[in-house]
Amino acid sequence: MRYVETAKATFDILTPISGKVTEINKNLEDNPQLVNKDPYDEGLCFIVEMKDTQQLKDLLSYKEYEGL
Repeated sequence: MRYVETAKATFDILTPISGKVTEINKNLEDNPQLVNKDPYDEGLCFIVEMKDTQQLKDLLSYKEYEGL
């Protein structure tokens, strides 16, 4: 399990899919604000090689999630 560390706390990163982390975004070490500024590109925390692509069927679409 990966985690995010701030000045005040450490948080586990929970993901809706299982798999193997194949790449970590090292740019976040020096620029953690990228997570909030550009979460879908430069602010990605890591890349996961999915174990079971069927798990994608249980995820909400962007519009469904936005509607919550």
